[in-house]
Amino acid sequence: MKVEEKKRIFSGMQPSGMITLGNYLGALKNWTNLQDDYDCLYCIVDMHAITVRQDPVKLRKQARDLLTQYLAVGIDPEKNTIYYQSHVSQHAELGWILNCFTYMGELNRMTQFKDKAAKHADNINAGLYTYPVLMAADILLYQTDLVPVGEDQRQHLEITRDIAGRFNGIYGETFKIPEAYIGKVGARIMSLQEPTKKMSKSDENKNNTILLMDEPAVIMNKVKRAMTDSGSEIRHGEDKPGISNLLNIYCACTGKTIAEAEKEFDGAGYGAFKTAVGEAVVAELEPVQKRVKELEKNKDYLDEVIKNGADKSTEESWIPSCDSLIEKMEMDEVLCILSIFL
Repeated sequence: MKVEEKKRIFSGMQPSGMITLGNYLGALKNWTNLQDDYDCLYCIVDMHAITVRQDPVKLRKQARDLLTQYLAVGIDPEKNTIYYQSHVSQHAELGWILNCFTYMGELNRMTQFKDKAAKHADNINAGLYTYPVLMAADILLYQTDLVPVGEDQRQHLEITRDIAGRFNGIYGETFKIPEAYIGKVGARIMSLQEPTKKMSKSDENKNNTILLMDEPAVIMNKVKRAMTDSGSEIRHGEDKPGISNLLNIYCACTGKTIAEAEKEFDGAGYGAFKTAVGEAVVAELEPVQKRVKELEKNKDYLDEVIKNGADKSTEESWIPSCDSLIEKMEMDEVLCILSIFL
């Protein structure tokens, strides 16, 4: 009986600060639910992080902290490929090649470039501009089937698909065209004080963001300060962004549906509701925080995971099997391009 090959998922996160509750509920928690059903590669995209100025010592620590947190939330290095982007040189090599198949007009339309350029007006560099091309290389390097994305990353996946389709149209079927994978729960956790904005680890207002390693008292204080809406009804709706955000957080932490949560808090005041949300977050993060502290004491194990991840990710890419691809291609130019990888 033929065993069906698992579809491949690729995702990554920048080591540019502490993981937020939004990162955890919107991405990492969903990643752990995928690892038994998919062939997953989870990358620490440290090369993407240097589009803004970094302290090398701090960046190395943040990358290690992120890997530790990957493991602490339950991402198993035996089931998944967990690695640093910078440890696989083919990411940068393929990124350059794909730059030559990406149009300026496509990059000009990237809204994240416009947003980040506004925030870092003193350092609008070429890497920030071509960031989506390196992201395309990250994905296409592994013949990825599915990419977990939020709404803010859909543009980057679409340009990846466009680049892959263009290359395939010129040189034959070289890259898989990846599809979006969007989790059903916790896909978008918003800022506590500004619930029309996504929760961000770069937010200057620390009350907007709950961090994965925040102490329980800090979490409760931030939730109690969270913005609510006019009226006293606890329900989910576009006209109640603050309460809707807290309901999303509560349901992602407890596993309850929105309808169940609305029924539970029917007639309750905002104060009691916020207390319940804070307690649910504390209960959700407590075992993760405990596991992070345990892992931090095991330096040898973390070093082993990092080394094994680099070796495994290199093997998982299609680079070592380029010979089979080249045999299918007839144009000398393709042979010249792909020979870089041999």
